[in-house]
Amino acid sequence: MKHFLSSEGIVLLGAVAVLSSCNHMTQIKLQPYPETERGEVVDNYFGTEVADPYRWLEDDRSEATAAWVEAENAVTEDYLAQIPFRNAIRKRLTQLWNYPKEGAPSKHGNWWYYYYNDGLQNQSVLYRTKAPGEAGEVFLDPNTLSEDGTVALAAASFSKDGRYLAYAAAASGSDWVEIRVVDTATGQPTEDRINWVKNSGAQWAPDSEGFYYSAYDAPKGGVYSEQNQYQKIYYHRIGTPQSADRLIYEDPAHPLRYFWAWPSEDGEWLFVLASDGTSGTEVLFRKSSEKRFRTLLPGFDADYGVVTVRNGQLYYVTNRDASNYALRRIDLNDPSKDEVVIPEHERNLLEGVGTAGGYLFAQYLENAQNQIAQYDYDGRLVREVALPAIGTVGGFDGEKEDTELYYTLTNYTSPATIYRYDLSAGVSTLYKAPEVRFDPERYTTEQVFYPSKDGTLIPMFITHRRDMRLDGQNPCLLYGYGGFQINMTPGFNPAALMFVEQGGIYCVANLRGGSEYGEAWHRAGMLVNKQNVFDDFIAAAEYLIAGKYTSKERLAINGGSNGGLLVGACEVQRPDLYAVCLPQVGVLDMLRYHKFTIGWGWAVEYGTSEDEEQFGYIYKYSPLHNLKEGEKYPATLVMTADHDDRVVPAHSFKFAAQLQHCQGGDAPVLIRIESKAGHGAGKPTSKRIDEATDMYAFLFQNIGVPYRSVTDAE
Repeated sequence: MKHFLSSEGIVLLGAVAVLSSCNHMTQIKLQPYPETERGEVVDNYFGTEVADPYRWLEDDRSEATAAWVEAENAVTEDYLAQIPFRNAIRKRLTQLWNYPKEGAPSKHGNWWYYYYNDGLQNQSVLYRTKAPGEAGEVFLDPNTLSEDGTVALAAASFSKDGRYLAYAAAASGSDWVEIRVVDTATGQPTEDRINWVKNSGAQWAPDSEGFYYSAYDAPKGGVYSEQNQYQKIYYHRIGTPQSADRLIYEDPAHPLRYFWAWPSEDGEWLFVLASDGTSGTEVLFRKSSEKRFRTLLPGFDADYGVVTVRNGQLYYVTNRDASNYALRRIDLNDPSKDEVVIPEHERNLLEGVGTAGGYLFAQYLENAQNQIAQYDYDGRLVREVALPAIGTVGGFDGEKEDTELYYTLTNYTSPATIYRYDLSAGVSTLYKAPEVRFDPERYTTEQVFYPSKDGTLIPMFITHRRDMRLDGQNPCLLYGYGGFQINMTPGFNPAALMFVEQGGIYCVANLRGGSEYGEAWHRAGMLVNKQNVFDDFIAAAEYLIAGKYTSKERLAINGGSNGGLLVGACEVQRPDLYAVCLPQVGVLDMLRYHKFTIGWGWAVEYGTSEDEEQFGYIYKYSPLHNLKEGEKYPATLVMTADHDDRVVPAHSFKFAAQLQHCQGGDAPVLIRIESKAGHGAGKPTSKRIDEATDMYAFLFQNIGVPYRSVTDAE
């Protein structure tokens, strides 16, 4: 192990740790919360009157909301500034974040491209080289697109011939992006600019002369809060203005529907994938010589993902009649011919299928850990790919001419390591391993299975120091998501590693609502079954306490977005079970979420308050509406951002205001509102470190366990 503190720093921090370890925690003086006006708004839902006193906070353009945000941030910053070890946490997080991060290389034209971050760069830089392993040159540096690193690459795609790169630039974390184009021969940007694009990148036509994209009309009201309707597909030809782009597809009868275009590699077919929300799709198609789209795979009761077209047949993955997904192919000239290529696995989820070098690569999930199988195009198994370690894999996809590919593998104690895979021999060799500033041998991850309220066994990853003792005194952070078919698989997080380094236990529960065990697992945690997700998470907390991993006085819970809903609901339902609650960018007002930006797309997952039956079960768990005056709630740090146009910050504003109003105990209720940031994607490294610093400083302070110096922690 290297030493990363000066001798003076070790002495000073060590002295603080010795004093603090005697439980002489610094007493923090909490300023009075801002006086938040309570309005008289009351809505009637099917005979049930529901008060919404903080409706005015939904207006993100008003002077009153801006003043409230400033006042709340001042209280929060004053509290955090009093925590004596806040700067020490920031210093250690900076050290842990500061290691070179490199992505797997992929070939486009005559160049190999890869992302690289020297450690603390706000955004990773796109490099290129003539051959993997040789010194690369900077091709596109997002850090130069803004002074503060808040403009990020949301998506990037190369034309088939490698002549152009189209990238989506997202400012301040917004989901709105501008598509820009770079000529790879000169490295210079073209005049092409595409605006008002959301949930879309550039999908290049096979001739490399232009690309398809999905866009909305320019907002007439609040750019970051107005509901988005009538998404359309356009074709943009390089060198022409956006005003000349050709409309490819629209559906005026369904304003709340997503659409994406996907052309076949041979240029013979164009597909439109449609969705009413975050799950359930429909596939339309037409020949390149036709103008009218026809329905190929009708929706929206199953999911379809296109893979490739070969010999006039579309290969696609689906959970239609296959909860764990199967790979099928359908004859585009005679759609009645639709057959299974790779059948559904009895136990393992088929997460996706990639193609490279004339092979199919099926990526499976077994107990939330990846496996890869190599097949030919008729579904005959070539080999099970022997992975170098257990964890999460990415990158088994490429071009039909490839003889090799590069993939990444990561887990909770190891950042992404890159391997080269020989497609013919089926052998993996190490390409690049990151140099990290900690000793991974000190830590371990175990997987346990615990019973939920209804007896269902739920898997959970538990990462801790090897010398951990089950004495019930360990700090513990429980993380979850549980929704939208999103799987929680092992991944490296410098902030979580810092927590474990301190003797903490970092736990990730694979709750229902994801698809770790297929569509049945997803459906068991959506709509009327959503309470199962909260029960799973509460049961995880109870398991950790009963097993003496921790105690309720040392337990914190955390989640973002749908996971923020999870934390909010569990805090409201079991306030006695945790010491600290950390909801991030959460969906917390379940009665009005669908009225903002793309919130309507979540109705297939949650249901909406506009349906009487769905209102009944949503209202029962909506965090905002189930807070009780006088209840003693855990210490809570609500986190959001001013440019979050996915889960608008009004959710967090209203929840924090109501929780402050209801709090009957002494634990602080604070809200941290980040400026020039959004839902999370593309957040600069500096802001990630700042956010993690404040979150963990608040956590340690409110479980009564001080942060210790690195030397003392070891």
